[in-house]
Amino acid sequence: MNLTANWSYPNAIRFGAGRIAEIGEACAAAGMANPLLVTDRGLAGMEITQRTLDLLEAAGLGRALFAEVDPNPTEVNLEAGIAAFRAGRHDGVVAFGGGSGLDLGKMVAFMSGQTRPVWDFEDVGDWWTRANADAIAPVVAVPTTAGTGSEVGRASVVTNSQTHVKKIIFHPKVLPAVVIADPELTVSMPRAITAGTGMDAFAHCLEAFCSPHFHPMSAGIALEGMRLVKDYLPRAYANGTDIEARSQMMAAAAMGAVAFQKGLGAIHAVSHPVGARYGTHHGMTNAVVMPMVLEMNRPAVAEPLARAGAYLGLTGGFDGFHHFVMELRHSLGVPDNLGAIGVGQEHFDAMVSEALADPSAGGNPVPMTPDNTRALFEACLG
Repeated sequence: MNLTANWSYPNAIRFGAGRIAEIGEACAAAGMANPLLVTDRGLAGMEITQRTLDLLEAAGLGRALFAEVDPNPTEVNLEAGIAAFRAGRHDGVVAFGGGSGLDLGKMVAFMSGQTRPVWDFEDVGDWWTRANADAIAPVVAVPTTAGTGSEVGRASVVTNSQTHVKKIIFHPKVLPAVVIADPELTVSMPRAITAGTGMDAFAHCLEAFCSPHFHPMSAGIALEGMRLVKDYLPRAYANGTDIEARSQMMAAAAMGAVAFQKGLGAIHAVSHPVGARYGTHHGMTNAVVMPMVLEMNRPAVAEPLARAGAYLGLTGGFDGFHHFVMELRHSLGVPDNLGAIGVGQEHFDAMVSEALADPSAGGNPVPMTPDNTRALFEACLG
């Protein structure tokens, strides 16, 4: 199968091994002459980042880099990025990396021309209309992991460093103008990151499929996304140089982010406050709490997950699907509970409240209440 293609859904995507070579063309297509590459600290010195900067420089676009990005980006990171953007008189952003680099890069482009604080654009009602749409700089997104799918999203997650609460910031023009999805950039991912990001993609597809909201298109995308993760994540985890597996996982990640237009649920409602307070890896946190959320949602999801299981080649209805998730977690080295990744009881009440207030909670197939959310956290902590 030829795993190289140009897609126009939901944005312009140049998909295939080696296509990072087109970064200069992509920036030109987005209208950039002086982009700022935004990534996280860990990626800043890596060969894939330096090669991308070389390609930008060779195309006459400079080699400006901003890498003061935390694993769970904050408004402090954002303010520093905006300052770098303005100081360099940049006209666009190359958002490069996993979820943190992509989300922060998108926000630098979004906020570079705004006068209101970022929290004024939280994904609440029509708050996005407060933004000056003409002042939003273009973005070229280059994912280097296969999980968040932020490259095809119109929002970013930013953690408030004062309240330790994650906020979703939304605007239609945050959607990157061009995506370069080159699976060769994911080959150097450590196995633990391959597992965590892959399970993030699976969580997006799973929660979107189970969401009670009406969006048949997203449900179909979510179903095929789950199949791709089932078939290819174990291969990518076992052999990081398996380009076919890396390609299919990169596709699954984008599909998950498109699918969750239908909604997310308790996996993300729990994961967001945990990650904000303890700095845990988002995808791995999703993987840890996934089976507990499935049990909580069993009354509402038994029938749809039996249908999904049949498509995935699983037997045994809901129990068969749950067993598959447990076996997949085990094969990827996912810890048994939140306690095993350093989460304690000291913020228990606050995290319950934050989960109930999280926008993802509204998409859970079983309505989240103080009682069942407390019970869910107790089960997740082990």
